[in-house]
Amino acid sequence: MDTISRYLSKDYLITFLMTLAVFTFVMSIGAMVRAIDLMARGISGRVILMFFASNMPYLLSFSIPMSVLTTVLLVFTRLSLNGEITAMKACGLSIWQIVAAPVMISIVLSVICVYINSELAPRSHYSKRRLLRGVGVDEPVDLLEEGRFVRDFPGIMIYVGHKDGNRVKDIVVYELGRRGVKRSVRARWGEIKPDDRRKILRVVLHDVRIDQRDMEHPMDISRTRYITAREYPVTLDFSKIWKEGGMQKKIADMTLQELIHAIRHVRETYPDLKYEDLIRQRMALVVGANKRLSLSLSCFAFTLLGIPLGLRSRRRESSVGVGISLLVVLVYYLFIIVADSLTGHPEWHPELIVWIPIVAAEVAGFLLLCRAN
Repeated sequence: MDTISRYLSKDYLITFLMTLAVFTFVMSIGAMVRAIDLMARGISGRVILMFFASNMPYLLSFSIPMSVLTTVLLVFTRLSLNGEITAMKACGLSIWQIVAAPVMISIVLSVICVYINSELAPRSHYSKRRLLRGVGVDEPVDLLEEGRFVRDFPGIMIYVGHKDGNRVKDIVVYELGRRGVKRSVRARWGEIKPDDRRKILRVVLHDVRIDQRDMEHPMDISRTRYITAREYPVTLDFSKIWKEGGMQKKIADMTLQELIHAIRHVRETYPDLKYEDLIRQRMALVVGANKRLSLSLSCFAFTLLGIPLGLRSRRRESSVGVGISLLVVLVYYLFIIVADSLTGHPEWHPELIVWIPIVAAEVAGFLLLCRAN
């Protein structure tokens, strides 16, 4: 039994490392294109190397689960077609004994992914943003992150539900004063017009509703005036952000501990938000935390699912295994996209949607392994 475990572990790890190298290289092509652009702008080689280094943990958080699934498909397809699984069963081993070593390795990889997604990747992502901001190549439009209230601009807090280039939808703007919120502005869509010379973003909002508070009695809702407008311009000043290097952390920049703290103290973190906007922001934080945990545990789920799929495969080509793994990963990421798009509807519990493919993969894999046994 120990000999078989060592044999399977060695085969698994070698295949995994090769697959990880391939997937990580493919996913880093975007970073290479960005690096070429940095070189064209005259950025030093040291900064480019730092850019690559800070990008790696974020790529690994996605490439490791993909590599795990591809590895188990390739390894167990080969074992099945070569008759090695049949030989092991003939020696009295159950399917659970055969798969024990790969499953244990997947658990270790899940623990590693928890650390990467909880600490290493967000810190590296934040360092990359600071690096690009420091050399002056960060795009100001990128300051407007989808699904999050941004407080980087003086006197303004802005939320963008969807962004497509310079066109945005589902916008909420809070104009802040000394006594808190002066007015809140909501718009169906808008256009962003950057002015790099003046260091401002001009956002022209369309189909607007304005809630104008009485500044003498800001807490008296009955004194609030409601105004509609076809257009409403909002000016976002990012000159101080660029000059001082001040940056508010995005959800992708926050460690898991910081996310949990923000979720538990969301009213303290966002004191100016209305109740419905506060619920929306909290849900975005909750979905972000659940995405990281589900992505980490996908190594174990993909292993349980990939082993019986590999045993059932009737073709030896590695392209088949890669194709199956890409299809499974695509379905998983579709659930993540759906969860992100539903942060504005907390009653639908989008934080649970990211767990559907994980639980389904584990249940399906367990049942298929029982049948294979």
